[in-house]
Amino acid sequence: MAANHSECIKGTIHDGNPLGKEEMIHGLNTYVIGNRTNPRGIISLLDNFSYAKSGEWLVYMPDFFKGDPVGLSVADVLIPVDAAKQSTFAKYTGILASAPSFMMWMTRHKQGPTDEVCMDFLQKLRRATPKGGKIGMIGFCWGGRYAIRAGLESNMIDVEGAKTPLVDAVVALHPSNLVLPGDVETPAVPMSFGWGQEDGAVSIETKGKVEALHAKAKQGGKTLPPLEHEVYHPGRHGFAVRGNPDDPEERKCLEDSVTQVLTWFDRYL
Repeated sequence: MAANHSECIKGTIHDGNPLGKEEMIHGLNTYVIGNRTNPRGIISLLDNFSYAKSGEWLVYMPDFFKGDPVGLSVADVLIPVDAAKQSTFAKYTGILASAPSFMMWMTRHKQGPTDEVCMDFLQKLRRATPKGGKIGMIGFCWGGRYAIRAGLESNMIDVEGAKTPLVDAVVALHPSNLVLPGDVETPAVPMSFGWGQEDGAVSIETKGKVEALHAKAKQGGKTLPPLEHEVYHPGRHGFAVRGNPDDPEERKCLEDSVTQVLTWFDRYL
């Protein structure tokens, strides 16, 4: 993840040239930036809105949408950077106007096909990573679900005769569209979750449900990896990538979520 906070928190198109470059990696167009010569680990980043910089990490941002992203205009309606400037009228008329195209996009990127694209990339990445090499995965919103799934026992693969997780550590921030219990059962690697207290798209109640599932597994004798849950205030949806840096509370969410990511990977990669 990024060491430079300012690029992480912009969360929208900004002036200047990207410092990384796009390459075809394991069949997907991938934005690559960071330490290519002696990386501490590889970070696979699922982030719809911002590019990352990295000093010690090698960062991959694969295009799991295959050139078909959600338009920024849709994001500006659903998750505005400055929600205070969006009137109720503008919000709902914008939602009505963007709903048909957004629903068509959701239809094109259902869980099954998207999961296949994502897991295929990660399987190839795992097998291409030298023995002992570490892979971390960050997911925001839509990507949070797939980051979590990448760290499950059910998605482990055989590498040189040993069952191996696709990634070594996961951070999922405001993960949307989770299907419980399947999307969070049997975690195989350390996972860090970030939830918004006032997230209108991912209810804070989801946090309790996930914790209850893991607690039940432990009570049944299951040994789980380290798991943590951070709650952000006010934490509206998109707090990690679409918050308003001019608002003190939202800026704190932005900065604290960067710290959460860096601390977790520093500890487990």
